[in-house]
Amino acid sequence: MKCNICPRQCDADRKEKKGYCRMPQEFSLARAGLHFWEEPPISGKNGSGTVFFSGCNLGCVYCQNYEISHGNVCKIVSEERLLEIFSELQEKGAHNINLVNPTHYAVRLADLLVKYQKKLPVVYNSSGYDCTETLKKLEGIVDIYLPDLKYISSEKAQKYSMAKNYFDFASKALLEMKRQCPENIYDSDGIMQKGMIVRHLILPKNTNQSIEILKWIAENLGSDTAISLMAQYTPYGKIEDYPELQRRITQREYDKVLTAALDLGFTNIFTQEPTSATTEFIPNFDLTGV
Repeated sequence: MKCNICPRQCDADRKEKKGYCRMPQEFSLARAGLHFWEEPPISGKNGSGTVFFSGCNLGCVYCQNYEISHGNVCKIVSEERLLEIFSELQEKGAHNINLVNPTHYAVRLADLLVKYQKKLPVVYNSSGYDCTETLKKLEGIVDIYLPDLKYISSEKAQKYSMAKNYFDFASKALLEMKRQCPENIYDSDGIMQKGMIVRHLILPKNTNQSIEILKWIAENLGSDTAISLMAQYTPYGKIEDYPELQRRITQREYDKVLTAALDLGFTNIFTQEPTSATTEFIPNFDLTGV
């Protein structure tokens, strides 16, 4: 079957050859385990049950998970094994099943998650570069959407991710996610059970773009939307030709974006300290838990 589940529209038969995501049809994983560095209502006290999928349909030059998004760190697992991994994470006390970078497996995951029977909330943790028609297959299956909104500028999207049409697709995708999960619901311990948090990674020398993104969210999703303003950018990946990306963001840059969010009326903002901008928080993709 030809694969056109993401905006790249590769039309590749992934049984025979790999598409833009560089991954076969079979599930390819790099790591599975408890993760404590997501937003507080996702990680909680016990950790989020993260499953990192190898490959990527976006492929940012500065990706903080470059080894798996661009590299070949992966292990092929069967549907049965992936279901076992979900159960193992649950036994370890995970608050949820957190599917990290799942876009290029979304359709297969939609079928698999029906078998899982939703014993824990399912988190769809993507770059935002998704097709709405694909997301509709996940309705009633995914409990929490945790997308990025990386760019509003087609020039920046092309420059850093070779995806000129990023915002065209991501904006529609986020509207679909919001339609499916319009209200954030938490348990008695403050752990999210349903809802949506929009993440935005602030890049150096790109604060004006960040502010435009916040304006779009406020106008189209509402200023009551939970947002996560991420200060964790650290120089990584293949950025030799991008001098503006060869430093971390400054406190002044972060404060400028945070002030804009407050001025726009956002009431549910997750923030990060600049000390989060370190490779120490990048998971070790050594096939642990796979």
